[in-house]
Amino acid sequence: MTLWNPVYRVKANGTDVTGISLVGFTIQSGRRDINAPTEASYCNLTLINTNNTYYPFTVNTAITIEVQDSTATYVPIFGGRISDITTEVNSAGSSAVVTRINIIALGALAKLQRALFDGNLTEDLDGGQILQLLQDLLLGSWNEISASQTWTDYDPAVTWENAEDVGLGEIDAGEYTMVSRQITDSYISGIAQQIAQSAAGYLYEDALGNISYADASHRQDYLVANGYTELDANTAIAAGIASVAKQGDIVNEVTIDYGNNFNNTYTAEDTASQGTYGLYAEQINSYIKNSTDAEDFADRVIALRAFPRERFQSITFPVHSPEIGDTQRDALLGIFMGLPIRLNNLPPNISLGQFEGFVEGWTWRSTVNGLFVTITASPTAYNAVAQQWAQVNAAETWNSILNTLEWQDAIGVIS
Repeated sequence: MTLWNPVYRVKANGTDVTGISLVGFTIQSGRRDINAPTEASYCNLTLINTNNTYYPFTVNTAITIEVQDSTATYVPIFGGRISDITTEVNSAGSSAVVTRINIIALGALAKLQRALFDGNLTEDLDGGQILQLLQDLLLGSWNEISASQTWTDYDPAVTWENAEDVGLGEIDAGEYTMVSRQITDSYISGIAQQIAQSAAGYLYEDALGNISYADASHRQDYLVANGYTELDANTAIAAGIASVAKQGDIVNEVTIDYGNNFNNTYTAEDTASQGTYGLYAEQINSYIKNSTDAEDFADRVIALRAFPRERFQSITFPVHSPEIGDTQRDALLGIFMGLPIRLNNLPPNISLGQFEGFVEGWTWRSTVNGLFVTITASPTAYNAVAQQWAQVNAAETWNSILNTLEWQDAIGVIS
């Protein structure tokens, strides 16, 4: 048993906010399920000001919420910018006036819904085209720096590559070559989603609210390198633990129209699935350029989706509970979209007592002395294609494979 009380820190534009009390918050991050696009993180934060100190909160102020882990190190659980702010008198007396500040903040993905791209997307891997879209929006240029900025005041730890970065996170290189195309005054959010959908990737926000991109192999590579994070369902709140299997997840025939003007077609199917469940077809317009990539993409869809699997709909952990050890607590505080988890000690009629998959979305909720996180997850079978023995490079040697890799996690080979 481990005693732990949440200790929070709120930052505004990178500076600690002091002399003010955090009453509570709700934070939603990730996406509802694996079939949905990632939504901008959402934070509803309430603060109490007892001394009428003025705080320069305004629309677009950068807000970060952090909480101490088991080592008393602050870790971020939300990063974004204020979209709405309300200040109202909570109570008043002869000696003081207490005000309540309610803040709504959104993650950086919200910015893509209000930004336009006009120009040419050059031929590149999917991650490369995502970077083309984002770098002009999120990386400042020399001329955009304040004329009064001095070298002595600039952060000495900033690298030249990331100077004036206002929200660009980790962008994977990509797996598939995308066609070049001319785009006229279109929202970046829609263009980015087109690229991601064309290449089995997804956009996401890191804990600081930076926009990142995961390509088709991102999750599989991470799982092979790091394995699953172990979570004990016995430490979760029992009511509300739920898994779900959906007919709508089945895809046993997929037709991909690809290339310039979608003028090329490839179809893949799984006849065994069709014989069991009937035909569940899907048509995808993809900006993939090459036939080999298009075929690989379609075959991947069939390999992952021909048969229905249980998704994890909901499980809530009281992070403050003394029943949760420091290792699991710190893992929960470090949650991110795509984190591979293994839920142990589930009821036998839910995923046969154990679920393996990847985090899709989560919600933080604070109370006076508590902190709760509710997680949704998709199964590994919807995310990672098991590598066949014959697909491994013939020159691969046993001693070059990660020596901590367990057989049950060996869906691929990493040196």
